[in-house]
Amino acid sequence: MNELEQERQNLLVFIWKKRKIIIIGTFIAFAASIVISLLLTPKFKSTAVVFPAATSTVSFSEQRNAKAAAMDFGEEEQAEQLVQILTSSRIRNRIVQQFDLMEHYGIDKDDPNKQYKLGKAYDDHIQFTRTRYGSIQIDVWDKDAEQAATIANKIVDLIDTVKNEMVRERTIPAFEINKRKKNMLEEEKRNLQAQLDSLSEMGVVPIEGRANLFRAYNEAKNAEDRAYYKERIEINSKFGATYDGLQTQRDERIIKLTKFEDSYEQSESDANTDFNHKFVVEPAVPADKKDKPKRMIIVLLATLGAFVFIVFTLLIIDRIKELRKIA
Repeated sequence: MNELEQERQNLLVFIWKKRKIIIIGTFIAFAASIVISLLLTPKFKSTAVVFPAATSTVSFSEQRNAKAAAMDFGEEEQAEQLVQILTSSRIRNRIVQQFDLMEHYGIDKDDPNKQYKLGKAYDDHIQFTRTRYGSIQIDVWDKDAEQAATIANKIVDLIDTVKNEMVRERTIPAFEINKRKKNMLEEEKRNLQAQLDSLSEMGVVPIEGRANLFRAYNEAKNAEDRAYYKERIEINSKFGATYDGLQTQRDERIIKLTKFEDSYEQSESDANTDFNHKFVVEPAVPADKKDKPKRMIIVLLATLGAFVFIVFTLLIIDRIKELRKIA
């Protein structure tokens, strides 16, 4: 404990001896930090807050999306997906192009490292964070307060545009497949029905009606009627089995089409409808006060850092002198 106290006293004595150098150096750092902080361009911050939607489709099935309705807020999984979309190049490239951020951030278009500098400037000015409530906070800093709010709100608008494009990359091919399958089933049903109609014109009747033909034949009162029913019985005996097979196939196609209707309507809706994928909790508004730089913090940190650095440097120099004397 005595050694520790002795070290403290030695340090205070050393600082007192070197007080002029320390005071001058610290004052220079203090003055320089004030000048630098005044030269820094003030930036305004605009913030928008959105919640992801739990589902982004209209369900035509009672089983599909049973846990999520169109009015439900999304949970952790949907929030993570939304952050990935917000940080994607699909949104970044559109914002960069629409607001000409390369020129706005003062990046030379002929600079070989322009993309790296642009990406770094974009990340410094535009940030996305998940809040503890499960929402996404979109923060935009800019030297123009109006532009900061405009960029933040444009990013919010692009969420639906970009996600709908991504969804359509999958749903349109799926819809085309469903459409071809539906057309195929309808064509098969029409062909089967055409064959059934052709057989009906020949006098072929469903299996329930054939028993009536025999009864009518037996009950016929004259030779002409008996000949008529005999001809019909012969035709049905020859083509009845074919008629029954065609009728069974047609009924199967009708059942398939009925069951397939929900799937087709679902794929059509997913492929052709623009969905809203988020709830806007708070749109961005222009700030009336700058957010950074925090000049007081810059001055305090620079001054304190300069003080510590000068003391540490003087201690090292003094120690080197002692070692040289010993050597």
